[in-house]
Formats: sequence, structure tokens, C-alpha cells
Amino acid sequence: MPPTREIWFAAWPVVAVFVLSNAAMPLYAVWQRQLGFTSGTLTLIFAAYVVGLLGALPVAGVASDRIGRKPVLVPALLLGLVACLVYATAPSVAALVVARLLTGVATGVAVSAGMAAVTDVAAGRRIGPLLASTGMVLGAGIGPVLAGVLSETAPAPTVTVFAVEAVLLVTALVAVVRMPLPRRDRGAGAGASGSWVRLPAVPRANRRHLALGLAAFAPGISATSFVLSLGPSLLAGLLGTANRALAGGMALVMFLSATGVQFALRRMAVRTVLLASGAATVAGTLALVTAIHTATLVPLVAAVVLAGAGQGAGQLGGLTLLSREVPAARRAEANAALNAGGYLLAGTLPVADGYLSDAIGLPAAATAFGLAVALLAVAGAVLVAARGGEARG
Repeated sequence: MPPTREIWFAAWPVVAVFVLSNAAMPLYAVWQRQLGFTSGTLTLIFAAYVVGLLGALPVAGVASDRIGRKPVLVPALLLGLVACLVYATAPSVAALVVARLLTGVATGVAVSAGMAAVTDVAAGRRIGPLLASTGMVLGAGIGPVLAGVLSETAPAPTVTVFAVEAVLLVTALVAVVRMPLPRRDRGAGAGASGSWVRLPAVPRANRRHLALGLAAFAPGISATSFVLSLGPSLLAGLLGTANRALAGGMALVMFLSATGVQFALRRMAVRTVLLASGAATVAGTLALVTAIHTATLVPLVAAVVLAGAGQGAGQLGGLTLLSREVPAARRAEANAALNAGGYLLAGTLPVADGYLSDAIGLPAAATAFGLAVALLAVAGAVLVAARGGEARG
């Protein structure tokens, strides 16, 4: 059984890819000034990331389970390096769309094959899903603050951060190459029969486990997406500053909360973790709606911390349940199914909210969005409570 440090090393590629996934967030205002695009165009640039991620999931999970983790992870990290180059030299909106699309593809592979690789190296130990999940949220938090600080202090604000990220991705490639993955049974991958390109799914016996994970994870990641989309503008209104490092710091706090809650709950029963996710998500979205209507800082800070806790707990509970119940030959596809459901909701609701805000105004649209996420979290918690026997342990 590999030592614990090898499991940490296995989680590094997930961290590195998720640093890239959110690194662009504080830089949109810079590109908007340089390239002169509208807020509606910005929404489309964001949507390109979701398209890339959701497009990768139907392929990455199945391919990883059939041919192995490394042959899928290495090309994804190379695509991440290409995305860094495109970001750093982007002359147009089209280039940004391509960079976001490539980033989405790399992220889709990371949440399926990358997370499965971590749990494979862990060989059944519960620390595997924990480090896979915390690697995702920690990287997502580091990305914005790294970009924010470098863009405020270093020359070439849209170049330096992606040069640094390229170095991180190279180290991730090294980590993948040396990853001590267990020897694969050649017949195991064949158990994942059917098309190579398909909607990610789980065996029939595990559908209830996937449903329970999604009941918490999907509202949780939608809440953090909500905070990421509205947080910088709320900070600017409340504090009178558009400092990119401050906006990045807000994202870091949210994802540190997501990381911390996973370590705090790691020994709890999965049912308890999923219920805690629902409670935090409801509280976080209501706090954000309060911040929008009262223009006060305290509810915004509460929303940042609670939304992060909601995503972190939901992600940990869902991944733990799947890694425990789903056969190893379908594990990456199961991770892809969990993330496809979560990101589909998290990607479509903010885009819909952006267009709705043009029609009825930001406060009303954000209130509708927040209440919708809160209701979904309540419904998910009811499902977990009713079917709690499936998620014990």
C-alpha cells in the first residue's frame, strides 16, 4: 500500500488544473477594457468553460476506466498548457473563448480521471476521496487569489499568472508520470461496456448513491458559482474598490471554507455530511440575497463562508459515497456523472440569472436565483433524510 505522501502527490494534478480553472476570474475586467466586449459577451466566455467541461465528461470517465488514468490525464494537462499560452497572448474574444473551452476540457478530465486516480492510489482508504475533493476546492481557491495578486503587482497582468500556472502544470505532468497506480486487470476495463462517448452514468445498483450525492453537491456548487459571479461587483459596491487581489481573496476564503469543512467532517457518516451541505447551502444563498438587498458586508462574508462549506461538504459526501459503492472499473465514469450533474446546474443557472437581470434588474433576478438554489438544497436534504440508510457509514 503506497505511503500517504503518494496520495498527496496524486492529488496535485487536480489542484493544478483547478488553479487554472478559476485563474481568469479576476482578469475579466482587464480583458473587457482591452478588448471592449459587453457583459453579455462575458457570459458567453464563461459558458465556453462549462461547454468544454461537460463535453469532456462523456469521454474522459469511460476512457479512463478502460485504458487507464495516465493516458487520459497527460493529454488533458497538455491542453491546459495550450490554454495558458492562448490566455497570455489573447488578441480577441474568440481567443478567450478557445482558452476557456480548453480549460473546461482539462477540468472535465481532472474531476473524472484525476479524482479517480487519487482514490486508486489510496487503495480504499477514506483519505483518497478526501484529498481528491479538497484538491479540487483548494485549487479553485488558489487560482483567483494568485491571479489577483500577480495582476496587481507584476508587469503584464494577463501574462504573468499564466506563465506561473504553466510551471504548475508541468510539475503536475511529472506527478502523473510517477504516480504509483495499482496494476490494472486487463479485463476490468472491459466491464464498462458500451459506447466510448456517452452520458456518464453508474451501474444500476449505484443510481441511488449518485442521486444522493447530487442532491447535495449540485445545489452546493451552484451556490459557489452564484457567489463567484456576484461577489466582485458586490465588493466593489460595498467597499468602493475594484482591486483584483481583494476579489481573488474573497474566492480563496470561500474555497478555504470548502477545504476546512471537509477535514472537519471527514470522520462523520456520509449522511451527516450531505445534510450539513444542504444546511450550509440554504444559509449561504439566503445570506447572499440579504447582502444584495441590504448592501452590507457582514452577510456577504457569511455567504462566502457558508457557500464554500455547502459545496465542500456536498462534494466530499458524494465522492465518498461513490468511491465506496461503485466498482473501481466504473469509478472515473461515476465521478464524471456526479460532476456533470453539478456543473450542468451550476453553469446554466448563473447564465440564466445574467439574462434575467437584464430584464428585471439584478436584485430581483439574484433573489429568484438564490431562492431557487435554496429550494433545491432543501429538496436534496429531504431526499437524503428520507433515504438516509443508503448513505450511512
